[in-house]
Amino acid sequence: MKQRFLGRTGLRVSEVCFGAMMFGSGADEATSHRMLDAFTEAGGTFIDTADMYGRGVSEEILGRWLKGRRRDELVIATKVFSTMGEAPNAGGLSRKHILSAVDASLRRLGTDHIDLYQTHVWDATTPVEETLSTLDTLVRAGKVRYLGASNHSPAQLQKALDVARARGWEPYCCLQPLYNLLARESEWELLPLSEAEGVGVIPYSPLQGGWLTGKFRRGMAAPPEGARGSGAWRERDTEETWRVVDALLAVAEEVGRPPSQVALRWLLQRPGVTAPIVGARSVEQLTANLGCVEWELTAEQHERLTSASARPLPYPYDVLAYYPGREPRSGPRTDFA
Repeated sequence: MKQRFLGRTGLRVSEVCFGAMMFGSGADEATSHRMLDAFTEAGGTFIDTADMYGRGVSEEILGRWLKGRRRDELVIATKVFSTMGEAPNAGGLSRKHILSAVDASLRRLGTDHIDLYQTHVWDATTPVEETLSTLDTLVRAGKVRYLGASNHSPAQLQKALDVARARGWEPYCCLQPLYNLLARESEWELLPLSEAEGVGVIPYSPLQGGWLTGKFRRGMAAPPEGARGSGAWRERDTEETWRVVDALLAVAEEVGRPPSQVALRWLLQRPGVTAPIVGARSVEQLTANLGCVEWELTAEQHERLTSASARPLPYPYDVLAYYPGREPRSGPRTDFA
């Protein structure tokens, strides 16, 4: 598995990040540890969790696996925001909560530092200066090495970067957005902004809850029984979805690989993407998904998937794409690829 730099930092991470959200819920501890073994044996070094996953259980399971491992060979990421109790300050991005939450995560992980500490969502109730100054003190204290954000709008991310730059504080160097063949809104502003600012991108839900694995196919009257993404059937049962799925299945057949590997490979070849976050419930599922590395889609196959998943842009993106500073095109573009 190749290593990539995280944004403009000198930090190298594996091109696939292992997401630990299922630890303790979709996968028991023994299975979780076997998956971690398989991931690192395949060359993976980048592992992502959050304090809210299982209300701390995911961090605890990961922490027990870390004992006896060469800690410096791994990049451990976790997140802060979620409410972990009933107390008034048990959630959010206030100084009080962040300082309590980081110590709790360190205890659960059994480590003296977190490589990538991410704000799980923007906190509209706390001044961004309070959040960023607190995160900066964690880096200076050595508890945290790098900072990241998740679930931020372009304006929120830009504000955080600008404030950190103006105050001389440690900036976000990583963004964790929703991004896949069925959810490409991050391309409108977040990805160009991240690329311009030197921010690495680690997309979550790269398979859209199972919709890009081959389990869902055109002509179905109902979702497959027990499928993870079945709750989104009403929203996803559209011609737009089936057009993407059809193209995905066709390319998968051409390359002789599972649709999930093709969907992940498309992401790996997108501009600005550092490492998709891949979760799993079993070693077999993880191993199958890790088959997305060490091969490439052709330019034609990549473009076919990109075109099939393109959607008409809303205002003002449609106007901005139509007037890119050159001669007008014959019609409005539907994506930025």
